[in-house]
Amino acid sequence: MDDGVYVGNAGKDAAVDRGWLLGHFKEQGDPRRSEAVEVKWGVHPRGERRVQWVRGEVRTALLVLVSGRFRLEFPGRSVLLEEQGDYVVWGAGVDHSWTAEQDSVVLTVRWPSVSGYAAP
Repeated sequence: MDDGVYVGNAGKDAAVDRGWLLGHFKEQGDPRRSEAVEVKWGVHPRGERRVQWVRGEVRTALLVLVSGRFRLEFPGRSVLLEEQGDYVVWGAGVDHSWTAEQDSVVLTVRWPSVSGYAAP
């Protein structure tokens, strides 16, 4: 990593920061540190769901289905991702929750990376 290049494995590295691979929370000098964007490799067993809705989100997000079947809930709307590559984008201020309907892997990109912000 001394040369400014980091090579890793999303599955292994994700276990260190609740799935987050890139963002403001990485150490200074780590090429994965970013104030602009956050990237998460989410591995969710069938039946796992977000316990609380995320409310008052201040970032924009993109979630891409890698494998499985994954449902996102928004006020007044439910979105089912069931084919590899299906994705959804939502903006700041959009409340949301999710459920893994099958064992699922999703890639989430959020921007900007907000220091001190963590959804329960």
